[in-house]
Amino acid sequence: MCFAGKGGVGKSTSVILFLKYLNSQYPNAKKMVIDADPDANILDILNKPVSFYETIGGKIATLHKQLERKAIPPNTSEKSLIENIIFQSIIKFDKFDLIVMGRREGEGCYCSVNNVLKNTINIFGDIYDIIIIDSPAGLEFFARKTSTNVDDLIIVVDGSKMSFHTVQRLMNIKKEVSLNFNKVWVLVNKFSLENKEPFLERIKEFSNGEAELLGFLGRDTIIQEYNLMEKSLLDLPEDNSLYQDFKSFAPKIL
Repeated sequence: MCFAGKGGVGKSTSVILFLKYLNSQYPNAKKMVIDADPDANILDILNKPVSFYETIGGKIATLHKQLERKAIPPNTSEKSLIENIIFQSIIKFDKFDLIVMGRREGEGCYCSVNNVLKNTINIFGDIYDIIIIDSPAGLEFFARKTSTNVDDLIIVVDGSKMSFHTVQRLMNIKKEVSLNFNKVWVLVNKFSLENKEPFLERIKEFSNGEAELLGFLGRDTIIQEYNLMEKSLLDLPEDNSLYQDFKSFAPKIL
């Protein structure tokens, strides 16, 4: 499953709330989180410091330098080099694994890392029971069909018109490049109004009726406090109101 949306709506926070739920309800399931955002916000939310060269982007940069120096054994296939990078990049946690795509070093586009991400999803699809992707902000990730093998798309929005325009653009791209998801959900984050009807109407309008409401999440100062105090959001108290709200609709995705 893939969490998407414009920058700042709370994709990464939603990913970790869902991961916390999965760790609680399915502790023995093999879970992989793929942080596909060059900003690598998942690491900050988990309070897990990782250097650039521990990310896939960093390892690709190292590989390029090795190729320039001809330090790679002859007859080594590109496929085996990429697969080796992917498996070397797995960061182990108690109940899940994490891969950080990272950014490309220096100038240039993010294309090579995106291509590796496609391979990563394909490789791990047969190894892990659940794969959660925190997608980059913007539309390139989907326009390049990086998310071809994703079952469920969860689009996170806030109260802004811009976030709903992202829903509309994603639905257009989905049609243009023939992306097929089993289900498209909209998660409304940072919700502070009593009247939910306008949001339901917007979801229907901007998705052409293709998306279904996942749920509403309010504002919670504890989230900000955890970030400022450098605490992992996985350690959020079980009775936290935001987490309880998320737990109420999380089973829909599964």
